[in-house]
Amino acid sequence: MTLPRDFQGKFNLLFVPFEQWQQAEVDSWGALVEELEKQFDGLRYYELPTIQSRNTFYKMFINEGMRAGIPNPKTRERTITLYLDKSDFRAALDMKDEEHIYVLLVDRQGNEFFRARGPYSREGEAALR
Repeated sequence: MTLPRDFQGKFNLLFVPFEQWQQAEVDSWGALVEELEKQFDGLRYYELPTIQSRNTFYKMFINEGMRAGIPNPKTRERTITLYLDKSDFRAALDMKDEEHIYVLLVDRQGNEFFRARGPYSREGEAALR
């Protein structure tokens, strides 16, 4: 895939976790995201787990573990694992650290319309809406 061009939505809500424990932060946005996706026809959401680039065996091991850990096929379709240099990635997207997830709303050209950091909050919901 070439991102952001290959995202399916006119607008795409991206959840970028850096550590496995941050899945709880992603999940905290779940109810709101499902509601918004039903409400706004052109909205899609994705999870982009971000992992430091490693060898092919490591990627295969991680991919199989993720496939086993995500039994829902629809959720797997929305999960795009990024194997890259995390420092370069964060610098390019102006993400200061990996302590919390980042939530971004972008179009297919990469224009950013919303940004939040961390778990769901009412303030984050208000800004996103």
